[in-house]
Amino acid sequence: MHSLNNIALSVLDLVAVRENATVADALHTALRTAQHAERLGFRRYWLAEHHNLAGVASSATAVLVGYVAGGTQRIRVGSGGVMLPNHAPLVVAEAFGTLAELYPDRIDLGLGRAPGTDPLTLRALRRDRIEREDDFPRDVAELQRLLGPVEPGQRLVAMPGAGTQVPIWLLGSSLFSARLAAQRGLPYAFASHFAPRLLHQALDLYRQEFRPSPTLDKPRVIIGVPCIAAPTDEEAQYLASSMQQRVLGILTGQRGRLQPPVPDYLAQRHPQERAAILDFLAAAVIGGPDTVRRGFAALAESTRADEFMLVCDVFEVDMRLRSLDIAMQAMH
Repeated sequence: MHSLNNIALSVLDLVAVRENATVADALHTALRTAQHAERLGFRRYWLAEHHNLAGVASSATAVLVGYVAGGTQRIRVGSGGVMLPNHAPLVVAEAFGTLAELYPDRIDLGLGRAPGTDPLTLRALRRDRIEREDDFPRDVAELQRLLGPVEPGQRLVAMPGAGTQVPIWLLGSSLFSARLAAQRGLPYAFASHFAPRLLHQALDLYRQEFRPSPTLDKPRVIIGVPCIAAPTDEEAQYLASSMQQRVLGILTGQRGRLQPPVPDYLAQRHPQERAAILDFLAAAVIGGPDTVRRGFAALAESTRADEFMLVCDVFEVDMRLRSLDIAMQAMH
């Protein structure tokens, strides 16, 4: 039995803009949630990079990492992730090097291979540069060099950045990043909060092919878990309808702001829509304290993860914080 006691909890925040609220509200809610997570003993707070999406306020990821780290004391704060196709590695190294100097031993750099946006926005971010699949491993290697100690004769130095050794995590929803993380001896986070299909295959591959490195001696795995916890199963299912509405919006290309919960939302959906939402949220843990504990235990057993990264899109902020309370209690 893979004990829940040995699993750390972290939060992944997309910084959702809620219906009838402002972007500023969303940013302040992220900090408030991080402060609450810190009090509860969560290990880290991840902020995701997305662009040109109504209802998601986390595009300037490094700026947000600094805001959250500045308003907290101990919790690790990182990017989950910086989408590397959108950025020159030197710019990322300088930004996260600066953060690491300001908040020593608290900053993590999660890297993703997807642009996290549409082709038009990608061109706006990187002008005319076309990213190819083999660029990602090269960019990761360059970032490792730029954040590592300065080598004799090294002409390109990230300042700040050099020597900070900011921990690099590879994030992925396919087998590509699993294999690369294994080859490089890097920790690996799987995006099962939105793409659970390849979860077990990717983790198996990562563990089988893992080669120890100066930064990591054995595989280290985080999995994304959509989690809505409440005092009862019924209330949790009701609150989860905000997340389910968001998922349907993603699946149908109608992304918008986070919506208030709707009673019996899934029951009112067409069977195909309902199946698609449940497929997207296959790794979700939704329910009262006992259901959440059982859900976490089943995930721990099947994945042997070292850390659960919870995505908790509850519309009412106080209910979101309570959800984190119940999730943490379920781990003990």
